[in-house]
Amino acid sequence: MSCYDRRDLGLLLLRLGTGGVLAAHGAQKLFGWFGGHGLEGTGQFMESVGYAPGRASATAAGLAETGGGTLLALGLATPAAGAAAAGAMAGAAAVHLPNGFFAQEGGYEYAASLGLAAAGLGIAGPGRLSLDHALGHVFDRGWMVPAALGATAAATALVVGVRARRVRAKREGEQEVLFEE
Repeated sequence: MSCYDRRDLGLLLLRLGTGGVLAAHGAQKLFGWFGGHGLEGTGQFMESVGYAPGRASATAAGLAETGGGTLLALGLATPAAGAAAAGAMAGAAAVHLPNGFFAQEGGYEYAASLGLAAAGLGIAGPGRLSLDHALGHVFDRGWMVPAALGATAAATALVVGVRARRVRAKREGEQEVLFEE
């Protein structure tokens, strides 16, 4: 097996694993599959953590995860797919950030890992074992990488920033416990 064959097989495995997990995670939000809560339950959760309106936020996150994950697994429109999935995971990481890094403590480890893998695939490209390669890379041009990542970073910063302001405003209205009993 040549170096290029190993690289392409490695990218395929990484795309299938990362994309499959993201697609399943998004299907929980959109359809309630795999033990998920669907748009109604996910929308309520999104609203409770500061992403409003909740149902629209759940739909956007679900589409970014399901669509981005599916496209990553297929190796199609890889820059846009990686950017969309990374943006969704950045939004998830923002929710878990106060809990620290490790997932066992409710931290952002899982979201960060998926987001970085998705972004890395968007930058590295899908390899030869992909639909992008089979279609002559019409949806995987060099200029698409910074365009997709830049547009997603701007949109994600805006959404996460608005959420942070909502969370801060909600906390300012709450009374802190002065003394432990």
